[in-house]
Amino acid sequence: MLKSSFTPIFSTFPAKPLSPKPLPNAIFSCFTHTAPTVRQNASPNTPTTILPPPTSAYIHLPFCRKRCHYCDFTIVALGSSSNQTEDDPRMINYVQLLCREINAMKAENKANPPLETVFFGGGTPSLVPPKLVSSILETLRLKFGLSSDSEISMEMDPGTFDAKKMKDMMELGVNRVSLGVQAFQEELLKACGRAHGLREVYEAIEIVGSCGVENWSMDLISSLPHQTPEMWEESLRLTVEACPTHVSVYDLQVEQGTKFGSLYTPGEFPLPSETRSSEFYRMASRTLSDAGYNHYEISSYCKSGYHCKHNLTYWKNKPFYAFGLGSASYVDGVRFSRPKRMKEYMGYVENLENGLVDSCESTSSAQDMATDVVMLSLRTSRGLDMKSFGEEYGSSLVLALCKAYKPYVESGHVVFLDEQRRAMAADELNALLVNEDKIERSPAYIRLSDPDGFLLSNELISLAFAVVAP
Repeated sequence: MLKSSFTPIFSTFPAKPLSPKPLPNAIFSCFTHTAPTVRQNASPNTPTTILPPPTSAYIHLPFCRKRCHYCDFTIVALGSSSNQTEDDPRMINYVQLLCREINAMKAENKANPPLETVFFGGGTPSLVPPKLVSSILETLRLKFGLSSDSEISMEMDPGTFDAKKMKDMMELGVNRVSLGVQAFQEELLKACGRAHGLREVYEAIEIVGSCGVENWSMDLISSLPHQTPEMWEESLRLTVEACPTHVSVYDLQVEQGTKFGSLYTPGEFPLPSETRSSEFYRMASRTLSDAGYNHYEISSYCKSGYHCKHNLTYWKNKPFYAFGLGSASYVDGVRFSRPKRMKEYMGYVENLENGLVDSCESTSSAQDMATDVVMLSLRTSRGLDMKSFGEEYGSSLVLALCKAYKPYVESGHVVFLDEQRRAMAADELNALLVNEDKIERSPAYIRLSDPDGFLLSNELISLAFAVVAP
């Protein structure tokens, strides 16, 4: 059963509310103690080919008014009434530390391309004063350069910004907003421990519209305690009426260590059954598709031309920088998570400045890289590019994947596509498997069907892992 969005690779995706059931892959790397060097704590993922330099950067701003009942992310709770943060020393000191980390990053070739995407995630980045956001962007600009048409996204929660703050952020270059609505029912917002209510939701939507933010996303959570199909249908309808250019839909994952984790057991009342959660996912896919949204990734829908460019960096397995408490980067083939505790993060930055953090020289196997590509690709509507995958990892692996997924083509959970992206019938695939030489030329893509294949994504991706890394 789909549990929507796995924890940002790693603590980097903006999909804040939840994470999926864990999958057995090599890309998740976190450490639980102090971090003297990358060498000790990185998950080495050096590919056989030279990776291009990153053109994306994730910036973690951990501040929240309070911790929501489902949240297990790295945050700093300021207090429920903390909207006046202009001179909060906690924010000032943290941003200074973050900028020190950026500046201490090993100097790259000056000929490298500038950043094309920046994503401010958290936490609640919209709590941070514009002047501090400005200092971060200026530090990034001086260090890496910023493309003139770069996508600069910011997660913003209702009740944490007004029109002036929104305009100030836009003047700094923020041109994409991810609005954390989560639900359109007052009782569900309270039950989740959200710091905002329904009035703030409508005010935030009005501010985004009146300020002329063209590119904005709305986040929703399904499978909340006591959530009914009628409530979910209402949230989807009101989302469509608000006309965001992008919608992210997440299925609640109850995590240990959270308030929900101590109160509820997945699948037991007042949480919905797995069958009901599947119904919620189907409702979202149907409603948003009918409203003209393209379901381009398991949890993501967009109007034409409004894909989140930053998140596509993740789905395409491209390198990216990350800075800040608990964030994780993918640079030079190495995935590395920073400390989640402030004191340890401070020590990491100091070590970085003193040259005590060096690059990881160990390399991963082709199996590790192949599982990354498979997992990330199968989360998208584009699917896995079989030609490029075969060129990188061998035609025998392509054949093995085709054989493993053959039963799921017949059941309708997996779709094989030719170069024109025409769906291939099961008998066509059977004919190719008989004549194995043709597998190298066709099919061109493997993707999971929408919604049935996406709902079975954890199982289907795990099956691919068993083939790639038996």
